[in-house]
Amino acid sequence: MKTLARDARQLGNLIRRARKQQTISQKVLGDRAGLRQETISLLETGNPAARVDTVLSVLAALNLELQVAPRTKGGYLPD
Repeated sequence: MKTLARDARQLGNLIRRARKQQTISQKVLGDRAGLRQETISLLETGNPAARVDTVLSVLAALNLELQVAPRTKGGYLPD
């Protein structure tokens, strides 16, 4: 199933949902990603200052990947 995230809050919700579906705690996810539990919490609450490498580490720890695609409905596509 593909799910869209267009801002930090939506991405955080997707990460939280994936973590809960795998029935793991923020601490366990943090350990898998090499991060502190507090960092996972900030990411899940939509911290807009999250670093790309942090997001990628968490996604990898959840066995997920980032895909970039043109925006649909209401999106802006440069020429």
